[in-house]
Amino acid sequence: MYLEFVALEFEIYSSIMTPLVIGVAGGSGSGKTSVTSKIVEQLDSGRVAVLQFDAYYKDLPAFGGSSAGEINFDHPDSLETSLLIEHIKALKKRQGVDAPVYNFATNRRMTETRRVDPSDVIFIDGILIFVDAELRELMDIKIYVDTDADERLVRRIRRDILERGRSLESVIQQYLTTVKPMHLQFVEPSKHWADVIIPRGAENAVAIDVVVAKIRAMQAL
Repeated sequence: MYLEFVALEFEIYSSIMTPLVIGVAGGSGSGKTSVTSKIVEQLDSGRVAVLQFDAYYKDLPAFGGSSAGEINFDHPDSLETSLLIEHIKALKKRQGVDAPVYNFATNRRMTETRRVDPSDVIFIDGILIFVDAELRELMDIKIYVDTDADERLVRRIRRDILERGRSLESVIQQYLTTVKPMHLQFVEPSKHWADVIIPRGAENAVAIDVVVAKIRAMQAL
């Protein structure tokens, strides 16, 4: 009887407390997803949801007939930020959402979506998540993953060639024309809003342990 009461009390507590929203930003190839995964590994995964801002890229037709090569995918306007904000607000109200699924090989949104159920902790992962003030204000903890530019470029080349079917020439061209300039214009300055800066990404076990301890203290995970 006592155990049943405790379980019921915990269920009621979980249903009324406001979810903790954590933003993980950093340059392309900085290791944001790896850092998020390392943190989540140490938490109760059943009480954690992850949203990746990359999935919220606008569908190709939304760019008015421009080809993928003509679009600046590193500018905030390339993402449907309003939809992500809508989804986070819903999750904070304990309402599930259907997150988009994006195909990077075709630069199109898939017809299927990914169901995200309400959770006690919500992670948002993306290079531009600190740029929009309304999105930023929904976050309780803001983390910036600070990784050397050369290392970020090498990771991006490896990822885009092996996972997204791009050529080396196209990856380098995109880096020089949009990735680097947009990083300097939008991503790097957004570090100012971070509560925690993690150098060396997922290799920085001490910083990750500190963040995990803070999350556990705030949400009793």
